[in-house]
Amino acid sequence: MCDQNYYQGHRERLRQRFVKDMGASMADYELLELVLMYSISRKDVKPIAKSLLKEFGNISAVIGVDIEELMKVKGVGKETATLIKLLQTIAGLAAKTEMRKSHILSTWDKLIEYCTIHMAHKSIEQFRVIFLDTRNRIICDEEQTKGSVNQTSIYPREVAKRALSLNATAVILVHNHPSGDPKPSQADIDMTNKVDVVLQSLDIKLHDHLIIGKEDIISFKSTGLL
Repeated sequence: MCDQNYYQGHRERLRQRFVKDMGASMADYELLELVLMYSISRKDVKPIAKSLLKEFGNISAVIGVDIEELMKVKGVGKETATLIKLLQTIAGLAAKTEMRKSHILSTWDKLIEYCTIHMAHKSIEQFRVIFLDTRNRIICDEEQTKGSVNQTSIYPREVAKRALSLNATAVILVHNHPSGDPKPSQADIDMTNKVDVVLQSLDIKLHDHLIIGKEDIISFKSTGLL
């Protein structure tokens, strides 16, 4: 009974601290504790929160990995893993909503945030295409392909065909490197050039190609590759 009273008191103190400043003064493991409290009852969840951070590195990585990877951590069941992934979905939707409100180039930080949330910690390579209208607002964001651990295939004509079907006037390419290193390979550069040539022939602008790593992002436009 004493242990139970302690846990309940500790949980209530965490809630009160969060409400006071929306978590600004809380450590990462405490924020995770607060989340875990809602799926794991009658148990000290601090060790689980710390194990998640030790295994994956930071909160962004924790919510970014797949459910199966989360469930490999002792104490994390399917319900808890699902709740953690829900955080990723909500954060991604919030960032996407902000991007849709205005010119994509004026909400570039939100685009980076959105891509990082969804792609930085994927275990396989994923290729997405963001299609834009004449005012550079997002029409559609689509996953084109998923590949092996280190490569995926993208077909320039398929990107162009989809852009035409959406009446898109500009495109942003995005893919991740599961290795964590965003440095573009020669294959990445060649593929980008091919897509650019095809889109230019249709008067469609390729704004950028972003490669998402675990800790950093490479922009083809910023580095002079596009």
